[in-house]
Amino acid sequence: MAIFNLGSINIDHFYEVDHLPTPGETLASLSYRVGLGGKGANQSIAAARAGAQVRHIGAVGAEGQWCKAQLSDAGVDTENVNTVSEATGHANICIDTDGENLIILYSGANSQVSGAQVDEALSDARPGDYLILQNETGLTLEAAQTARALGMFVVYSAAPFDAPRAIQMLPVVDLLVVNEVEAQQLSKALGAAVEDFDVPNLLITKGANGAVWRIGAAGESISVDAFKVDPVDTTGAGDCFIGNTVAALDRGMTIADAIQFGSAASAIQVTRQGTAGAMPSWTEVNAFLTAVGSD
Repeated sequence: MAIFNLGSINIDHFYEVDHLPTPGETLASLSYRVGLGGKGANQSIAAARAGAQVRHIGAVGAEGQWCKAQLSDAGVDTENVNTVSEATGHANICIDTDGENLIILYSGANSQVSGAQVDEALSDARPGDYLILQNETGLTLEAAQTARALGMFVVYSAAPFDAPRAIQMLPVVDLLVVNEVEAQQLSKALGAAVEDFDVPNLLITKGANGAVWRIGAAGESISVDAFKVDPVDTTGAGDCFIGNTVAALDRGMTIADAIQFGSAASAIQVTRQGTAGAMPSWTEVNAFLTAVGSD
């Protein structure tokens, strides 16, 4: 099977600071670096390094060709990554000494993905393939509707959170992914308890407290604890988790084993600086799980 990802591609600018800035504060950076990021690119590279066949659907500007090259180098099919006149999307990321972050996004080329581009990309999809979506590009609803008609499994991360958009997506997703804050925001917008979200599968990520997957409304819950590590940079940890979890499901793992695999991958990733470039390989994650199991 294949994993298709309609996802953002960003140039990430990282600024290390001794604390996150407050309103009106001018803060000197301790260091600066640049790298490939964006929720979409992060998820695609995470899944590809976990051994999945990944096809990315997205766009970059003329100055972002190195981003496309890095996706390709990681094993991602970039045939459906177009070059547009708009500048490549980017993110300015402040990271404090505890590894926490503050991020400002510019969508740029990510907003220029066309319906024709999505339709062409999905023309090769087959029943049982996965489609990953998040809110850093447009056309998520249209892509999900097409994917559903093709018998694909639709995974939607409701981030960056947008309540009307998330509500619109609920009828066309197979797996809704939210963190704890997003779950409460959606609950408030719907006027319904989290337990009553009407989706086939719900995955709530809880950072250092692990994750829980609920099957069906008020159905079976499968929980996994987070692995205890000393984080260096938590940027992209959720993307790492999702990319690896979907890749593990694509390999035929059970839900419990897949989310444990995703948790292990993100535990490795947060001990490294960077986003897309920090994603671990399938071999590294398995070695980590073996080492933890032998402790």
